[in-house]
Amino acid sequence: MTSKWLRMTLVLTIILSMLAACSGGGDSGEQGGNTTPPAAVDPEQYGDTGGLVLPLVDKPTTITWMVASEKTDLNDSLIVKEIEKRTGIKVNFQAYSPATFQDKLRVTVASGKLPDIFHGLTPSELKKIGQQNAVAAINEYVDMLPNFKKLYVDENPWVIPSFGDQEGNIYTWPIANINRDVNHGFLYRKEIFDEVGIEEWTNTEEFYAALKKLKEAYPDSYPYASKTKEYIFRDWAYGWGLGGKDYPTYYDEDSNQWKYASIQPEHKDMLDFMKKLYNEGLIDPEFLTDTDESWTSKMTAGKKSFVTWDWIGRLDLFYNQIKDQNPDYDLRYGTPVGPTGNGATLPMIDNSFSIAVANGNNKEAALKLLDYLTSPSGATLVTMGVEGETFKIEGDNIVYPELTDVPLVDIKVLEDRYGLWLQGMYVNSDKRSVYYNFTEKEQQAQDKRLSANSFEPYDPILNFTDEETSRIAELHTALMKSANEFNSRYILNKSFGDAQWQQWQSTAEKQGVKELVEIFNHAQKRFEEAAASN
Repeated sequence: MTSKWLRMTLVLTIILSMLAACSGGGDSGEQGGNTTPPAAVDPEQYGDTGGLVLPLVDKPTTITWMVASEKTDLNDSLIVKEIEKRTGIKVNFQAYSPATFQDKLRVTVASGKLPDIFHGLTPSELKKIGQQNAVAAINEYVDMLPNFKKLYVDENPWVIPSFGDQEGNIYTWPIANINRDVNHGFLYRKEIFDEVGIEEWTNTEEFYAALKKLKEAYPDSYPYASKTKEYIFRDWAYGWGLGGKDYPTYYDEDSNQWKYASIQPEHKDMLDFMKKLYNEGLIDPEFLTDTDESWTSKMTAGKKSFVTWDWIGRLDLFYNQIKDQNPDYDLRYGTPVGPTGNGATLPMIDNSFSIAVANGNNKEAALKLLDYLTSPSGATLVTMGVEGETFKIEGDNIVYPELTDVPLVDIKVLEDRYGLWLQGMYVNSDKRSVYYNFTEKEQQAQDKRLSANSFEPYDPILNFTDEETSRIAELHTALMKSANEFNSRYILNKSFGDAQWQQWQSTAEKQGVKELVEIFNHAQKRFEEAAASN
């Protein structure tokens, strides 16, 4: 068992009884002497609320909400005022910078005095305190939450079986429709490809041929550079059909079984390809150790490296950094490499933030507020603002009249100015938001993958017991360490081949790879049984 897991288990054991007795942050009802009921709201005024009637409460109500934000003075922001105006609920934000948020959260949880809404515990931690009645079981209130019911019960019945506990209780409010279709992938310097007379690759063989031509044109270069260290194996795995959110454990759709990627023949094929690139000087020798700063220099300064794998925001970021020195610099999104030709599929629904509601006096108001923010009306509010007041739509573009002097209006600007896009608050998005206003290069990346439909299927989201979670952590840690060591040695050592590969498979077997896969497949069986019963 990892030390992190041990520490967390001890902390949770100590505080569970405290939480059960002391959950809930703040009382509903009269606040600051104000006894005036919330004003009635025109049902057509704010658009589609998903069936919720505004205001959400019939008496003044204040809730506490703990969020991660660099803007810690949120309580005078537009979002607070607008939420109170629409719903009758005043939000008292407890905002901490992302750098200190987890520390503050641990202290808050240990105190036994939870905010009405908070996020940041792991799903397993949240289930533990949920089972001690410290946070609300959302499924028990689904009849008053029309947006939750529609999205997570009716349209996606897998959500509660996947994100809930073994008794069918769900303590986390999922987030929906936040991810873009494409966020990472292979990037290449198109101006260098054009100079050398190379077309963008369409398959793995053409990718190799392109790197060879680049090396011939620039013998002192290493055409492919990387900064993700050992994560390169995870990032490339999708192209060999081995990728997934639980990598290196992944779901094989052909056999309907979970497998361990690092011992599969396809993984060896990927390593052999990387080894070939390394032996021929086509990949930077520092690809497993390079720093961000060094990698940036290789990809931008001169003609050292020309292809990499990274976030699509880099397409414009690099250009803006060096356009004065190299106005021809043109980084573009490339086709996924590997036999499948696929890249990752990003989830449209997940519980990565683990947003929860304390089981206190304000739980119904807090749940209704989350439900409103899940509605189309609420999604627009928290990701765009107030139409006619903060933004307006001109053609296909969103315009912020007060921000015309800002060179780039992004979600951080909206967070700072209006309190929008707060981590731990947004639970749904309006796709008209600036977050989805792609640059020409970013849009090309979306269009390329969407038109090719080159997305590896998203793996099932399994629900593990506490014992399974603990055992997975133990097995995964040991196996991942050994796998990364073997991967590196296999590529860098010319003498490594079939014999060493077979030795590694034997080592993985001894370290419990079969047990790990069995845990996943048992959970998969439960997942399928739960789906069949719904």
